[in-house]
Amino acid sequence: MKFSKNTRYILPFVLTLSLASCDNFLEVKPRQAIVDDQTIVDGVTAETAVRGLYGALAGANYYGTNFQSIGYFQGDNIQWTGSQSIVAQFINHNVTADNATVASTWAAIYQTINRANQIIEKVPAVTDASFTQEKKNQLLGEAYFVRALAYFDLARTWGGVQLVLTPTKELTDNEGIRRSSVTETYAQVLKDLTEAEKLLPETTNRYRATKKTAWALMARYYLYQKDWAQAETYASKLVDDVANYKLVKPYSAFFANNARGTEESIFEIYYSPTSTNGHRNSWQPPANGGTRQWAPNEAFVNLVNDPTVGGNRNALVAKTTQGLWYGNMYYRSPATDPTFVIRIAELFLIRAEARAQLNKLPEALADLNAVRQRADLTPSPAVTQPEILLAIENERRVEFAFEPHRWYDLIRTGRVAEVLGVTDANKYVLPIPIDQLNADKALEQNPGY
Repeated sequence: MKFSKNTRYILPFVLTLSLASCDNFLEVKPRQAIVDDQTIVDGVTAETAVRGLYGALAGANYYGTNFQSIGYFQGDNIQWTGSQSIVAQFINHNVTADNATVASTWAAIYQTINRANQIIEKVPAVTDASFTQEKKNQLLGEAYFVRALAYFDLARTWGGVQLVLTPTKELTDNEGIRRSSVTETYAQVLKDLTEAEKLLPETTNRYRATKKTAWALMARYYLYQKDWAQAETYASKLVDDVANYKLVKPYSAFFANNARGTEESIFEIYYSPTSTNGHRNSWQPPANGGTRQWAPNEAFVNLVNDPTVGGNRNALVAKTTQGLWYGNMYYRSPATDPTFVIRIAELFLIRAEARAQLNKLPEALADLNAVRQRADLTPSPAVTQPEILLAIENERRVEFAFEPHRWYDLIRTGRVAEVLGVTDANKYVLPIPIDQLNADKALEQNPGY
């Protein structure tokens, strides 16, 4: 992965999250600017670096806006109300290598990886007497988790990518690294998650990675790998932890009325009035201070307002006095709405799908119906394995409508051609950004671009 002079990652670890009240997020007051070659010299700077790592994850080009938009626009729930051609490319499944969203998202994910690499390389060498091994392990585990998530997102979006596992300090540091296969890329995800699982404490923290957070991402990883038994095992670790995780009721309870960090949440990203989530601006209408540049499409509005399909999930949408529908999960002013990366509902539906694939049909229905019951829906009428799997697919479409799952779900299940009519398999991954190809001749483009 090459950094241009504009994205070169010899940057200060400027803290991008000012977290005024967030469980134990403010254990240490962060330093505001520490250059990378001096970042981690003691326990305080190590903690600051990890906060900077979460700041990169929260950035506008990653989970703040752009990465999520890639998942939205390629699915079938969201419409674009603006005029920018770079967005229309996603909706039309005709993305080009010079697409600015593709370039900025790719760069943001690799910048996040670089921050993780800094921590992984430097923390073990710190000799601060007050920096305990327990704390050192925790911070290392968080870095491995975030790097795993980043490579997971790269793999499902672009396929196999360059595996950069040491810090980038000079423009030429990673020149000549060839792309790994998608199998090798996912193998790195598992390797990092396994390391994170060893190092992290088995505590509950909805804003920072713990062993439980690693288990949740492992469940998602194994679902994508079609390792149904392991997906069931890891999902069960969270679903069965009823003391800490549960489907809150009604559906909107995890985001409405300024809620954050509810029992629904396994991992969410925190924003504050001084470090806002720009995602909100694209959803809310002008009357609420937004642009409504993306909105639920007519098909989704009809689905979510059907009491037999949406149930109380119709709280996801609202209508202006002019009759315009808009998405209402991200609504706060200032825009402190969390980004929900992993919710317990996903783990219920991961386990439901894994159990259905394992032919444990009554158990699969039980998990599916738990999600439906929270939405005030009657039990699913599905009986056979194909019917249950389709019911789970349809449930995921509505449950995670404004979270970046739908496109990736249809790709991983092989259903994208039938559901969306996208028959060109080359379009199932995005093009490598043209600026990256120009910077490093060892980097090969995806077929068809």
